[in-house]
Amino acid sequence: MPYAAAIQLKKYPFVRLVAALIAGILLQWYLQFTIAALLVVLCCTALATGLFALLPASVTFNIQWVRGLVVLLLVGITGSIAVYVKDIRNNPQYIGNYYHLKQQVLVTIDEPLVDKPNSYKALATVTAIQQGGVWKKTTGDVLLYFYKGKQNPKLQYGSQIILHADLQPIKNSGNPGAFDYKQYCLFHDIGYQSFVYPGQYTNIFSDGANSVQQALYNLRDATIASLQKTIPGEKEQAVAEALLIGYRDKLDPDLVQAYTNTGVVHIIAISGMHLGMIYLLLLAIFSRLPANKANRIIEAIVVITVLWLFSLLAGAAPSITRAAVMFTVVALGKVIDRKAGTYNTLAASAFILLVYNPFYLWDAGFMLSYSAVLSIVAFYKPVYNWFYVKNKLLGIVWKATAVSIAAQILTLPVILLYFHQFPATFLIANLIAVPLSEFILYGELALILVIFIPFLAKWIGVAVYYMLVALDGFIQHISNLPFVLWDNIYADVAQTILLYAFILAACYWLLQKASKGFIAAMLFLSVLIAYTGIRYINIYHTQKLVVYNVPHQTAIDIMQGSSYHFIGDSILLQDDKLQRYNLKPCRIMNGVSASTDASIQPNIKSSCIAVNRTKILFLDSSFSFNNVVEKTPVDVIVLSKNPKCTIFDVQKAFAFKKLVFDSSNPMWKIRRWKKDCDSLHLRFHSVQESGAFQLDL
Repeated sequence: MPYAAAIQLKKYPFVRLVAALIAGILLQWYLQFTIAALLVVLCCTALATGLFALLPASVTFNIQWVRGLVVLLLVGITGSIAVYVKDIRNNPQYIGNYYHLKQQVLVTIDEPLVDKPNSYKALATVTAIQQGGVWKKTTGDVLLYFYKGKQNPKLQYGSQIILHADLQPIKNSGNPGAFDYKQYCLFHDIGYQSFVYPGQYTNIFSDGANSVQQALYNLRDATIASLQKTIPGEKEQAVAEALLIGYRDKLDPDLVQAYTNTGVVHIIAISGMHLGMIYLLLLAIFSRLPANKANRIIEAIVVITVLWLFSLLAGAAPSITRAAVMFTVVALGKVIDRKAGTYNTLAASAFILLVYNPFYLWDAGFMLSYSAVLSIVAFYKPVYNWFYVKNKLLGIVWKATAVSIAAQILTLPVILLYFHQFPATFLIANLIAVPLSEFILYGELALILVIFIPFLAKWIGVAVYYMLVALDGFIQHISNLPFVLWDNIYADVAQTILLYAFILAACYWLLQKASKGFIAAMLFLSVLIAYTGIRYINIYHTQKLVVYNVPHQTAIDIMQGSSYHFIGDSILLQDDKLQRYNLKPCRIMNGVSASTDASIQPNIKSSCIAVNRTKILFLDSSFSFNNVVEKTPVDVIVLSKNPKCTIFDVQKAFAFKKLVFDSSNPMWKIRRWKKDCDSLHLRFHSVQESGAFQLDL
């Protein structure tokens, strides 16, 4: 059996190579080897590989496996070096190695400004910083937010400016379970950000744009203008822009959430599905031509050009780039009349992308894209064979249903890991939304092609509009159904690995009728249940105080068992987005939900509450020190809403173990309090600077 498996694996060399590459990427990121150590190992493995080539076949025949291991090690080291090179912090010219506050910075705007509610956002590249009157060449990207006043900043893609505003390092909120925004930015070479007011920059040059990139932006703007000109309704225009080229800046957040809740967000998040539709359309067009080598070459050139142009126009997201690479390999294979295996083609595209950018490995879209395609390839036929359908129309419906079911098998663990939810209505939603989105996409492509024929473009635009209205209406209707979303499902990396192991073992048992697969599946399921059970036992005994880092807001949870009691600003109860990004991840991680039992809620009507033996004082701007008669002992004091007091006042009135300054206080006040605490040798925690404060009660 192992020998047969090895023979099968030899058919897919890129599967082994991409596995070795991923191992090297992970080792380098988490262990951070020096470049010297990596180069030494690289030279040794390369030398060993060369020596094998010089040995006679009689010597190497029985030790081929050693040669294979050396090659895999060589690929793994390549992955590690790719991570080292891609990590902007290892670049000697990285701005983080030189920048200090008050230094002037020369930057180039790398994209058209994006209109935000309170600012204009732009990505910029730092080209130099001023040190001692001399400009020093540097590299690295920064996020700039230009103040939205009466006059718009006269900046565009390619503008070079001298920035006088201070750059601030990008930091995470520090809230438990929250998205690692700092790592996300680092993976995109971004280390700093700045809010820029008028007068804090000098525009010195406005024509530093890359001509190819500028052409792509112009093409994107022209496409958007065409859609806005011919499709009525701002809401429908925004969905059309997202569906065609992935432009999502104007999408309604509530509509995006509805698409997410129903499991069809991939429709408006540009993905390989869109590229697949265009690829099939091109194949249908070229199928009319005679099948000779000249036509195959023309077909490959046109297909590859169109697909890559569309991918670049859509921002070259990992999911669509993966599809472009895979279709490119398939198109080239048709030219040389060779059909590559799907698994090998998929692995080859992943290998190419990860060598180019190893940080794609942490991209949720990249993982979902590959897991979905792999799942469809592996499980579509077995799922489709569940039923035999004679009726042609029902057969088409069942095929679409089988594709959706198959895609969910390997994407489920990734969805639970990243999003902690599962759309229960994904089958119904995809069954209607995906075919309808195909018609909309083809309609938009036709609209762009006939935009110079106003009468025809107008009627196509109206037809696309009504299809968009139907799509949005359907998605919103499904989203409003009860039990549409299984939410607050926590899964960590260990649980994800165990779930994958169970799924693969169970599929092996069902497809191969192998009893070993059943035994392995039950073993992995038992470990998963035990691991999850231990977590819930720990949740049952949870007694915790969490002071969140939410800009300009007070947000506090007192967790007791599987329930939490919220203390804070009412806006956080009304704004679902603020809760989703700041509070919800911690609550999901701790397995808690809002308490409905008033008998166990702490007394929050007064400024001081007691949970178990821990006393917590909430001191805000309404607190009066005139009412304090004697020094009161407490464990923790949370200062919020900029109370008019000094640390000396607090120390005279209370005996405490620690002070916590929440995010509703101004930063200048917190700095003053910190100085007072240092002089009095008092323990403190600044939520804005150090992240959320947690205390076991």
